[in-house]
Amino acid sequence: MGLVQGLTEFLPVSSSGHLVLFGALLGVEEEGILFEVAVHAATLIAVVVFYRDRVASLVMGALRGNADAWRYGMKLVVATLPAVGVVLVAGAFLEGLYDTLAPIGLGLWFTGAAVYSTRWSLPAAHSAEPGWGAAFLIGVAQAIAIVPGVSRSGSTVAAGLALGVAPAAAAEFSFMMSIVAILGAVVRKLPELSVVSSDGWVLLAVGGALALASGLAALWLFVRLLASQTFHRFAWYVVPLGAAVLAWSALR
Repeated sequence: MGLVQGLTEFLPVSSSGHLVLFGALLGVEEEGILFEVAVHAATLIAVVVFYRDRVASLVMGALRGNADAWRYGMKLVVATLPAVGVVLVAGAFLEGLYDTLAPIGLGLWFTGAAVYSTRWSLPAAHSAEPGWGAAFLIGVAQAIAIVPGVSRSGSTVAAGLALGVAPAAAAEFSFMMSIVAILGAVVRKLPELSVVSSDGWVLLAVGGALALASGLAALWLFVRLLASQTFHRFAWYVVPLGAAVLAWSALR
């Protein structure tokens, strides 16, 4: 499950959908809150390590009062607002979608359509940074990705490319957003750790290490495929998978 989390958190295939699917296949109904925090923390570290130079420049720039760093940081805040609003308004409803497989199948189809659209939008995208409006719309794409089966990385990068943001810049903005999103998910779960047993730390360490290593590999592959303009090929995986999940749901 740590390997699945690391790979699918960043590749445009939906980590939430894959964790539910693999949990069903492996007979794991609930990974446990401590495991969830561990693997999310590991993927957060993966992003920080992969974009360490950019993260350092933004943090140091903000501390020194650099206008460009503050502007970029505020765009990340603007991009985070739609997801926060959706969670506050419809969080319980969205969590209920994870109890059945059909929403995952439909979400994977949505992901496939979004990813395949980059075949046309990617060559024409040249902006070095999203504008304020683009940042908000990319944030809307991130909010949609709360639905199981919808890839956060796939939908946000597809939105960025459609809005004219260059591939590398769209990927960077998406993963800078993920730092905020994953950190929020970790902090949100921390109060629940008080009721968790201290057993199984070795398993948690293994899961976290695999999530970190596979997350770094997935980030490298993601950026490489964007640069080679073959990113849309992920649709060839998620669309058939979505059909298989819908068929599985109908037969259960």
